[in-house]
Amino acid sequence: MHRHLYFIMGTSDNQDLPVEKILEEALEAGITEFQLREKGPHAKSGKALLELALNCKELCARHDVPFFINDDVELCITSDADGLHIGQDDGSVKAARLQIGPNRKLGVSVHTLEQAIRAVQEGADYLGIGPVFATNSKADARPPSGVSVIQEVHALYPDVPIVGIGGITEDNAHVVWEAGATGIAVISAIAGSTNRKETIAQFKKGSAVWN
Repeated sequence: MHRHLYFIMGTSDNQDLPVEKILEEALEAGITEFQLREKGPHAKSGKALLELALNCKELCARHDVPFFINDDVELCITSDADGLHIGQDDGSVKAARLQIGPNRKLGVSVHTLEQAIRAVQEGADYLGIGPVFATNSKADARPPSGVSVIQEVHALYPDVPIVGIGGITEDNAHVVWEAGATGIAVISAIAGSTNRKETIAQFKKGSAVWN
């Protein structure tokens, strides 16, 4: 089984260093996907946001790592991102698929089995499920659901990639893998780490194949 370490970050997640600096360290340490999630009080917009996205895209391309945009179809297209990730409040999956075209990956956040079924039927390439554990990375985060939804979705769709998100650390990641996830998404554990290389190495410990 190929395992994925999906790093999500924006300006507000670590104001001490530029996003590009942290991303470069994370890429060198072995993340497998990156999603630019530019939200919060310090979020960039307009030309500055496009410049940030293009810089991140270039860094990811150098390391052959797919680059995703969170929830902004226009930015996804103008930055020529590899994919888009949307939540339950970001419009329909069908509409997003039509807008970004068939060649970009589309990820959808789901919180129930019913939402997962609908997302897959409407064209999602992978599902983000969570929050698995309590998290401070999102001000509007739902209560943690544990791994029960991951288990349900994996049982129904064993071939659909599942990315667990929310409060995942080096110490509890194994629970998410065992539930059937093919990837884990991490924000603060990497963005706020004082030693990103070591943190990512800890996440990637074990005998499973990383891709």
